[in-house]
Amino acid sequence: MSTLFSKTSSANAEKAATPVDAPAASGTIAKESERLIVLAPGRAERNYWSDLWRYRELFAILAWRDVAVRYKQTAIGMGWALIRPFVAMVVFTIIFGRLAGLPTEGDAPYPIMVFAGMLPWFLFSSILSDASGSLIGNANLISKVYFPRLVIPAAAAVVALTDFLVNLLMLAALMIWYGFLPGWRVLLLPAFVLLAIMASLGPALWITALNVKYRDFRYIIPFIVQFGVYVSPVGFSSSVIPENWRFFYSLNPVVGVIDGFRWCLLAGESRIYLPGFLASLCVVALFLWHGVRYFRATERTFADMV
Repeated sequence: MSTLFSKTSSANAEKAATPVDAPAASGTIAKESERLIVLAPGRAERNYWSDLWRYRELFAILAWRDVAVRYKQTAIGMGWALIRPFVAMVVFTIIFGRLAGLPTEGDAPYPIMVFAGMLPWFLFSSILSDASGSLIGNANLISKVYFPRLVIPAAAAVVALTDFLVNLLMLAALMIWYGFLPGWRVLLLPAFVLLAIMASLGPALWITALNVKYRDFRYIIPFIVQFGVYVSPVGFSSSVIPENWRFFYSLNPVVGVIDGFRWCLLAGESRIYLPGFLASLCVVALFLWHGVRYFRATERTFADMV
């Protein structure tokens, strides 16, 4: 019996020492490590919005890169954010204020009224222009690594916010020059800034997704921006629109945003047309919902088309 037990133990020892047992051990270790990875259908979809927070560092890096590229190797740097609105303000003041003789908002100086309307318009148009080509500009990044693609157009919007802050400082200097200071309503300005961002992100996401598939949109966007500045109350007050048409005119989402900015900045000289403002809010919500929905529906095909 002892001899049989010793032979069996020797056989088991030799079997344990054979190279055949090594892959089995590594396979066991591999299975233990694979337990940390969860593969489930639709898991990425369910965690998409939480992934946006997890990739916040990527958002910050892309935003900082876009801001640096905008003003890199330029002679006057951030001065370009001042020249464009200043020239536009002078042109609109001469054409609409002097030549056309359109009224201002109450007793507010016409240049301040124009500049208060240009702030949200430049924020809207800059986000629309910068975000529309952001996916094409980051084609290499999209085709190589996974992350929520919504990060890219959202990071492009930070450049427009940077220009907006510079323009806001310019408006403050202009108000000091004219001795016209805002009232308590200026405290509500951040809410209208958020509204301007939402109004621009809706169509921006929709056009951005379309631009990946149809590159013709890069030629259409400048036309939309140029046309929009004349159909929006940038250089004039929306109160000059006839009462019968003002509600339909307010279906332009930028109208409600511009009226809100002037209501905050012109010390009570500007009033909000409430039915039109509510209509603008509805249009902004509709565009934002449709933009996000269409972007998410086509997002999985971006890597194949860029």
